[in-house]
Amino acid sequence: MSDPHNHSAEAALAALKELQHEIQESILDSVQAVDEYRIRFLSRKQGQITALLKRIPEVAIEHKKLFGQEINAAKALVEARIEEAMVRFVESGDSSKQVADLTLPGRSLAKGSLHPISQALRLITRCFESYGFEVAEGPEIEDDWHNFSALNFPPDHPARDMQDTFFIEAPSAVHSGILLRTHTSPVQIRVMENKKPPIRVIVPGRVYRNEAISYKSYCLFHQVEGLYVDEGVTMADLKQIIHAFARTLFGENVKMRFRPSFFPFTEPSAEVDIWWEDLALPDGGRWMEIMGCGMVDPNVLEGLGIDSEKYSGYAFGMGMERIAMLRFGIDDIRVLYENDVRFLEQFG
Repeated sequence: MSDPHNHSAEAALAALKELQHEIQESILDSVQAVDEYRIRFLSRKQGQITALLKRIPEVAIEHKKLFGQEINAAKALVEARIEEAMVRFVESGDSSKQVADLTLPGRSLAKGSLHPISQALRLITRCFESYGFEVAEGPEIEDDWHNFSALNFPPDHPARDMQDTFFIEAPSAVHSGILLRTHTSPVQIRVMENKKPPIRVIVPGRVYRNEAISYKSYCLFHQVEGLYVDEGVTMADLKQIIHAFARTLFGENVKMRFRPSFFPFTEPSAEVDIWWEDLALPDGGRWMEIMGCGMVDPNVLEGLGIDSEKYSGYAFGMGMERIAMLRFGIDDIRVLYENDVRFLEQFG
């Protein structure tokens, strides 16, 4: 009568040989095949190698060591074949055959952030929207009428010079000229052409000027301009809204001043400065310009069919880059356009 224990040992050895054969002969030509191969042999619950490890007690004592070594060798062969297949798929460049290494730790996704200029625009927009201003936009390619003439620029004004303006079609006897807008004021003109007072809008957008690039100037930049036209609008209203804006951006204790200035489309005109603390300076700080503003010139209103005896208005304009640089402590405008991730990551 045969020994059942010997019969079990022979069956285990036979199963090991069959397993070794299957490991060698299995074809790994796809991601799915590799995944099924890994599960069939290495799965802790249903893997064939795990099943054979459980049969070690069936093997005679003198064969246990060799039996265990053979199983470990089979496991190492499975892992080697999986790694070889992964390398082959990657080198072939066939993404459909690339196998993810499930043993690697997960990678956290990088979080995006708003550009400093976008952050400044969002803050400015929210501030003026809270006071009832709507947002208006317009084309970046403009004609001379909307960019200059309708804004009370005389024909010989220096801003019309080719050194300041990017002309697409230079002025001629046939047409007045097509250009890249030098400010967002043309949108104010378009709004007044198509809407009767009361008008209360802000106009954000990109503008272009033919200037030398340096740490403080660029060939393009962003502006936000504001316009309010209604009955009884005064300079006091302008000062009130600008002061409210300055408190929002620079704090309740901000120091602000208005300086007389000149713009063709406003009269009277002023430039607005805030006191910027800097303990490294002898006076502990300095005045820094943040915008220009003024009362809309009656000639502009009349040219658009708005009765200047009945209506008055104010306008203001600021560069978003200047606001972003002041708010975030940036001292070179060029870095705002270099798209350096190391710089942009600081504003997440």
